Amino acid sequence: MEKSKLLDPFEEARLSKGYGKMNDQDDPVTMILRLKDVRKCAHNWKAFQSGATPGRIVVPSEVNIRDTRQIPFEVDPPLHKDYRSLIEPWFKRPLEKEYKQKLTGQIEAIVDEVIAKKTVEVVQDFSLRLQSRALTLLLNIPFEESETWIGWGTHVFRSEGESLDADKANLLYDYIDQQIIKAERNPGNDLYSMLLSSEVNGKKLTHEEVKGVMILTFAGGRDTVINAVTNSIAYFAEHPESLKQLRENPDVTGKAVEELIRYFSPLTHMGRVATQDTQVCEHAIKADSRISLCWASANRDASVFENPNDIVLDRKVNPHVSFGFGTHNCLGATHARQIMNILLVTLAKKVKSIEILDYTENIEDLEEFKRKVGYDSIKVNFNAL
Repeated sequence: MEKSKLLDPFEEARLSKGYGKMNDQDDPVTMILRLKDVRKCAHNWKAFQSGATPGRIVVPSEVNIRDTRQIPFEVDPPLHKDYRSLIEPWFKRPLEKEYKQKLTGQIEAIVDEVIAKKTVEVVQDFSLRLQSRALTLLLNIPFEESETWIGWGTHVFRSEGESLDADKANLLYDYIDQQIIKAERNPGNDLYSMLLSSEVNGKKLTHEEVKGVMILTFAGGRDTVINAVTNSIAYFAEHPESLKQLRENPDVTGKAVEELIRYFSPLTHMGRVATQDTQVCEHAIKADSRISLCWASANRDASVFENPNDIVLDRKVNPHVSFGFGTHNCLGATHARQIMNILLVTLAKKVKSIEILDYTENIEDLEEFKRKVGYDSIKVNFNAL
C-alpha cells in the first residue's frame, strides 16, 4: 500500500448507521459520520451549541487544561457574529498582494533550504518551521518570534506519549499573557494591539477575551497546517506525475489544494454539546451530551464524492468540510489555503522528485476507529528540478 495513503476507517459505520461512539475522558461522544448529517448538525447551533464549558467541544476535551473561552470558536450567535465581524477582516489579510509576496518569500526560502540539505525530517524541519514562520505574518509580528514557537514542538497542548499536557499548555497561556501586557504598554500594528484597541457592543475587549482569540489562533492552525503540509509532501513523493501536472498546468493548483485538504482532512472532528433531547440518524442524543462533527468521515462520503478514496487533483465538484461548515467555519481558512497554494506552486517550480526514506505514522485512537492523521516523523530526500 502507498505510504501516503490515508484509509477511511469510518466507511462501514457511516453506511450502516451514520454514527459512531467513543469515550473521551468519561465524557462520551457520538460521532456524526455522513456529510448531510454533519452539515445539518453544524448548521443547527440552537440544538448543538459551541458555547458550552470552555474546552468541552474539543475532542479530546480540554476542560482539564483550559478555562479561557476561545473566541469566536466557543461562542454562539448572536454574540458570535459580533466577535467574528471584528476579527474576520484581519484573517482575510492573506489575500492582500503584499502579504502573499511575503509568504511566497518565506516558503520559497524554506524549500530552498531543504533542497540544499537534501535529506530532511519533514515534520520538525519543514512543516513546523513553515507553519511557525507563516504565523508571524498572520499576527504581524517579527519573523524572529517564530523560533520560540518552533521550540514548543508540533503540539501546543500535547507532549510525546500524552494526549494532553497541562504544563505545556500553561507555557502557551503564560506566553500569551506576557504578549498582551507588552502590547498594552507599547501598542503596535500586531493582532494583540488591534484586539486591545477594539470594541464589541460598545465595550473594549478584556484581557481574557483577547487571550481567548489568541489561544484559538495559536492552537487552531498548528497541527492542522503541519498535517496538511506533511501529508502533501508524502503524496507528491509517491506521485511525481502530480507535481508535473501542476508544473505544466498551474491553473489546476486551486483545485489541487481543495482536494488535498479534503482527502487528508487535517482535523478529524470537532464537537458540539446538545441543548435538548434530540435525534441524529435515528439515534437518541440526550441534552448536555456531546456529538462530534466528523469532517474526515464526511469528506469520504461516496454519496457526495465520486471515488472518495482517491486523490483527484482537478476534482470538479468538491463540497468538502475540512474547514468546518456553517456559523463556525474555520477563521484561518484563508491563511491555510494561501500557504498550501504557494507551497504547491513552489514545489512544482523547484522540486523534480521526493523520495521517502523512513517514516512513523501518527494514528489517532478513536476507540472503534483508528485513523491515520499523518506522521510523527517522515524522512525524505528532496531532488531539485
